[in-house]
Amino acid sequence: MISKLKKWVVQMLTGANVATVIVMLLVGFSDRINPADHPLLSTIGMAFPILAVINMGFLLFWLIFKWTRAWVPVVGFVLAYVPISIYMPLNVSQSPPDDALRLVSYNVCSYGGNYKYEQGFEAVRDYLQNQEADIVCLQEDNDTWRRYCFKQFEERGLTYNDTIVLCNDELHFNCLGMHTRFPIIRRERIDYWTVSNNGSAAWWLKVGRDTVIVVNNHFEGCHLNESDRQQYRQILKGQMEHDSLRYESQLLMVKLAEANAVRSRQIAAVSDFVDRYLGRYPIIVCGDFNDSPISYSRHHLAEQLTDCFVATGRGIGLSYNQRAFSFRIDHVFCSPDVTPYQCVVDDKMDASDHYPVVCRVKIGAK
Repeated sequence: MISKLKKWVVQMLTGANVATVIVMLLVGFSDRINPADHPLLSTIGMAFPILAVINMGFLLFWLIFKWTRAWVPVVGFVLAYVPISIYMPLNVSQSPPDDALRLVSYNVCSYGGNYKYEQGFEAVRDYLQNQEADIVCLQEDNDTWRRYCFKQFEERGLTYNDTIVLCNDELHFNCLGMHTRFPIIRRERIDYWTVSNNGSAAWWLKVGRDTVIVVNNHFEGCHLNESDRQQYRQILKGQMEHDSLRYESQLLMVKLAEANAVRSRQIAAVSDFVDRYLGRYPIIVCGDFNDSPISYSRHHLAEQLTDCFVATGRGIGLSYNQRAFSFRIDHVFCSPDVTPYQCVVDDKMDASDHYPVVCRVKIGAK
């Protein structure tokens, strides 16, 4: 009787593990789903790390109690190699050449994202100076401090500075900033053809004999207020009643889906822009995507360009540092005539609700 019960339990757990693997694969490759066509389905990529952890739990369980069934989670991880390598790449570090540039992409939250710093701008300014950055792309830059900020950056080697205001009304202010050691030839705002408080802009930089296009982006956010975030934390901790859980989960999914649908159109606009210049100029695309690694946003641009963190980074690289919302939502891409090195998310710099992404890039044919 006991042996039959054990056999039944093993079969049940095996079935549960197989089901977990299937769902993990479906979720892992959900970044192919265009949110404009299937908004709700496009949100499931956020569940990939949870499913990967569950599959790892099965692996540990089988190794301890029934090692002959360990092949199930192992096969699952092998089949999910692509999304795993995107979510958590494990590249061997390569030393960049001496002439590789240092690029920093950073959402600075108007220099007030972390109130532990009384002087948020000065903290960011000093960090960029210590990084010896060559090209700095800032999101939520503060254009109202333009003269002061530009002078401070100029004194620290970032000679050429520009900002473009995305929106400025009673409720919202948003701005993209370009701060660099290289002359700015021109700039162009990329039209989304929709009303948005976010935006993208391209700057043409003269880097030696090359003209490099750098596209700085701040894509659509999820518009979750503090109440939504608190509800999400309670869902993760299992601290919500069943009826409330269902209602709040649906509400969160709808908000995420709506944001994904808007973001997909913005990604399409940037992708079209890249298509126009790809092969004519070296191109770098970076910024706050407000989307996780397993997302249509990242996947769509990765079809054209190299994801610098996936190609050269190590680990999960969480760039949004708010509790229970830890994801890599800041990304850097480059065209085939740009070689990336040592792309990292610097979690030691906490002057904002984001961490900066730092990447070395070599301009020129590979």
